Amino acid sequence: MKLPETVIISPEKLLHYLLLFREENDKSRFLATAGYTSANWEALARDLRQLAQQHEISSAESSPYGTKYEVRGTLQGPNGYVLYVVTIWITLAATGETRFVTLFPDRERQR
Repeated sequence: MKLPETVIISPEKLLHYLLLFREENDKSRFLATAGYTSANWEALARDLRQLAQQHEISSAESSPYGTKYEVRGTLQGPNGYVLYVVTIWITLAATGETRFVTLFPDRERQR
């Protein structure tokens, strides 16, 4: 099973969370190894959408807010470097929208 084609990826989530350096739980350096920066956040959004459409859901879990999904796959960054990632998505119970939540390195598949 795959996520719907109409997934929502908030620009704020990318610009103010994933691509912004943080003292704790920083993901910006990981993404920067593949060339993703705040200057080209649209490339990350496009690649996340493509990952969601091409890869199967690897696990699902119900929560009070909706159903959370894990989708594992790869992101080939602007510089050509490939990142192995685990992405988290949620289909909100209140609206039925499927939204991007976060990503982290897939430690099982990293080189």
